[in-house]
Amino acid sequence: MMIHTCVALRPCRPPLISSSKSTLQRPPNCKFSVRNCIRDPNNSQKLVMEVKEKLEKEYYDLPIGENGRDDEDMILWYLKDRRFSVEEAIAKLTKAIKWRQEFGVADLSEDTVKSIAKTGKAYVHDFLDVNDRPVLIVVASKHLPDSLLSWSQVHDPRDNEKLCVFLIEKALSKLPAGQEQILGIVDLRGFGTKNADLSYLTFLFDVFYYYYPKRLGDVLFVEAPFVFQPIWQLTKPLLKSYASMVKFCSTETVRKEHFTEETLPISFRD
Repeated sequence: MMIHTCVALRPCRPPLISSSKSTLQRPPNCKFSVRNCIRDPNNSQKLVMEVKEKLEKEYYDLPIGENGRDDEDMILWYLKDRRFSVEEAIAKLTKAIKWRQEFGVADLSEDTVKSIAKTGKAYVHDFLDVNDRPVLIVVASKHLPDSLLSWSQVHDPRDNEKLCVFLIEKALSKLPAGQEQILGIVDLRGFGTKNADLSYLTFLFDVFYYYYPKRLGDVLFVEAPFVFQPIWQLTKPLLKSYASMVKFCSTETVRKEHFTEETLPISFRD
């Protein structure tokens, strides 16, 4: 995972931050609180249908089907994320659907990311953690900026982003019934300034914030070296609410609190 102090613009990526601030409004069908909507499936379903109808009328050109404008599970997820505000849910949902289409999320596969995945810089663990969450692991020391690679090793600038999104999709596909979030582990053992890429770390958290809201449960930064501290101080303000999810811990904590002896990732067995 790279952390450059020079943030590169990605022309193929839509703008993530809107200059306008929307006001949180109480949904008309949710009389007292968000809790009412959560407890009453009828209220939630009414709001889902309201969003669905608005999308059909106002955003008819958006794709339909799974992860499309008529995907009721996806609509409900974004309503929960936006505290059941119909207008806010629509704004965030339409941005996510457009991004998925432009980024080509549906076209990502093991084959399309095979080359960059061979670096071992990130992968989805074969087993769930003790809380039944899929686990996405990033090995920071294996992530090098292109400027440090030979010509034959340089990848397309978007390959890292494609790998990131593919692995998020893969992790979410492993969610067991009743579980909604994944665990992220950033292995910082062996990390040095040569591995720094602020741009990529920001992309990773932006993707979760805007396009996979509330899908990331905890983020473990394991064995962070002293050299990582100033980089973290630069990065932390950019991570918005996700910064509070980051927990600095030791390999011992990973072993004892997050996995059983049988499910512990091989790299943490040493």
